[in-house]
Amino acid sequence: MFKKAVEAKSHQRLSGADRKKLKRTVKDRFPRASDADMDNLLPPKAEITVSKFQNRVHVFGVEGGFPMFFDVDGRGNEIFPTVFALWKVPELLPSFMLKGGEVSRFVIGGADLMFPGINIPAEGLPSFSSGEPWAVKVPGNPAPIAVGSTTMSSTDAVKAGFRGKALRITHYYRDLLWESVEGHYVPNAGFLEDAVFEDPASTSSVHSSDECQATSDASYEQQNEVESKEIGESADMNDVISEPHPSLIAELDCKNDIVEQVTADASNLNVTDNVAADESATEEQYTLSTADVDAYLDKCLLQALHTTVKDKDLPMPGSTLWSNHVLPCRPSGIMLDIKKSSHKKLSKWLQSKSSAALISVKEDKYKKETVLVSVNRSHPDFLSFKPEKRQEQKIDQAADQATTSESRLKKMLEVVEIYKPSVHVNPIFASVGADTGKLYSASEASDIVCKYIEKENLVKPTNKAFVVLDPTLCDALFKGTIKKGSTYPTEIHKKDLGLTFVSRMQAHYVVTRGSESVVRKGSLKTIQIVTERRQGNKKVTKVSGVETFLMDAEALASELQKKFACSTSVQELPGKKGHEVLIQGGVIDDVARHLVEQGFVHYIFCFSFPGNEIPKWFGYRKKGSYIPIKLSSNWLNPKFLGFAVCAVIDCRDSADSGIYVPCECNLMTNHGDHHVVSCILRGLANMPDELGSCFIRSNHVFLGYDFSLYLRAIEEKEQEKSYYYSEATFTFYSKKEVGHSSTLRVVSMCGVHLLYAQDEGAQISAVDQV
Repeated sequence: MFKKAVEAKSHQRLSGADRKKLKRTVKDRFPRASDADMDNLLPPKAEITVSKFQNRVHVFGVEGGFPMFFDVDGRGNEIFPTVFALWKVPELLPSFMLKGGEVSRFVIGGADLMFPGINIPAEGLPSFSSGEPWAVKVPGNPAPIAVGSTTMSSTDAVKAGFRGKALRITHYYRDLLWESVEGHYVPNAGFLEDAVFEDPASTSSVHSSDECQATSDASYEQQNEVESKEIGESADMNDVISEPHPSLIAELDCKNDIVEQVTADASNLNVTDNVAADESATEEQYTLSTADVDAYLDKCLLQALHTTVKDKDLPMPGSTLWSNHVLPCRPSGIMLDIKKSSHKKLSKWLQSKSSAALISVKEDKYKKETVLVSVNRSHPDFLSFKPEKRQEQKIDQAADQATTSESRLKKMLEVVEIYKPSVHVNPIFASVGADTGKLYSASEASDIVCKYIEKENLVKPTNKAFVVLDPTLCDALFKGTIKKGSTYPTEIHKKDLGLTFVSRMQAHYVVTRGSESVVRKGSLKTIQIVTERRQGNKKVTKVSGVETFLMDAEALASELQKKFACSTSVQELPGKKGHEVLIQGGVIDDVARHLVEQGFVHYIFCFSFPGNEIPKWFGYRKKGSYIPIKLSSNWLNPKFLGFAVCAVIDCRDSADSGIYVPCECNLMTNHGDHHVVSCILRGLANMPDELGSCFIRSNHVFLGYDFSLYLRAIEEKEQEKSYYYSEATFTFYSKKEVGHSSTLRVVSMCGVHLLYAQDEGAQISAVDQV
């Protein structure tokens, strides 16, 4: 339930009616809870808050305190107590006792509880039905470590021989809900980082294990003394056992060195017997006056305004400001209660700050809540305040960046075209000793035909730009393509040889995403995104073909549902393999932008051809590899399609294929800030010739259009609406691939053109519209 991080949609206080409804629901759900227990879990005078998450889970807690209950579906049907609530009232739920602390490693690691890990007493387990909430405990420790719902009834468990899954865990110690509480509170010293063992300060009796054979006489005497006092009258267990012994831990292997070490370490800890008294003393130690609360409120607000409250997040409800920004900024050990301040209410406190001109607020008449509208970042109090740099915040940010980087790496997509020898070209591969069952790239296939030409000495002596066709090579290139009655060619130009030879092979492609890779036969199928208009003038957007790029249709539908806040569904394509994602509404542009931004697909069109000049229809042309352009204030309008880029590369001294041209675009704002985006133009400039000559030895023009440049520019524009780009510079670099390395080549000319959608019937203008 809380294994993955889920962002809360809202935080708000419960009204009086909702508080009463929650208490009634909890009381009905957990009949073991007395009125005193209810007041302990949900204090009458404390504010109760609810956090609503995107996965429909509702978490109820005491404001400034611990989360106490969570509702799985948000409807009140499946409410469970948190481990914090169970630590306050351990007998709130019936509990399964584990066979030992070692089993707890699996439970707090996120696994469900299995019957073999439960210590079943001789009289059997108490009666229970399927779907009941139960807790999980460790022998010798009264504090539960997890909570969940039973998967079967006690009758079915007996029939199954106490095998299989006993409890479906919904929440456990050390999950994300527990980690969300500041300070990472634990109830006693038995709660370690990766396991839970008996509490050294607990007065619970310890039963010896029947499996332990090699124990000392002192251990047997201690055990017998314990049993004799249990049979007779009650005894003070602190006088009987002063130090736990490994042989007394139930159901554990006495030879387990880990357990012995943990037990020995736990016995040396000095733990306060009265935990509640210790907490009370801590609270009394941090009792604050009204002036102190006011000072802390001001400090936390300024800290939040400097660190977490961004202008793009405004307007922001006051409850969200308080829960998500102000409270997390309070010092460790300090409990802030707005009622103990001089303002008494959150709305009055925010209004006082608005009167001081630090912030601007307004009243939401519908929700009856104060809303933060803007922040005066030139206010003297704001300028004079120096925010604290918290180590935990840095660690969290680093973890988030690592997670984001890992997520993006998993989404990185690479598609490579490869070819398999067909019956037409198999004689050529066999002649040079190449494997006919292997897959080849276009350049590798060209190498094969070059080796054959060299072996058979087929270069025309009078004109080395042509290759003489022998019967084997002629059949490989043209058999089955020449009409009856027509004459087969006797020679072919070298510039046409490579493409003709590759076209006679079977096309395949390799799709790689992260560590997953697949090879498919045939040409690459594209993703189809279409919009349909249905009855009632309603639009629906359909996305199909995602399986080609190793995307799961269900996962994509769920992601689009959250991103666009709309209904999505998945259905099988009629008469075809694969699935189709349906999104309510006409969001075809948004879907395309989302796929590009997330690295699912990459829209780029590019090609190369021999030449020395930038096409004349390019609005900006310049010698060299660098070109600056000025942008008008309205260049980024709805008709803007993106940048077309072009570069002339010197290839006269090269005999290698695989030349690519990285282009770096630096967009600069009127405020002096800049944003860099880039793309890569690829083309087949030359083909290798094993005879020492080059098929095409000339300059080449590389021309392309990268849709992602447009999208990334739009994204930056939307994030900083107060800025606009006034200037852009484009820098081109040319490289040729040699294995995994590359060498630079000369860029003699470059050009840029801004593309705009034209009105129907209008001709494409050769002049930029800026």
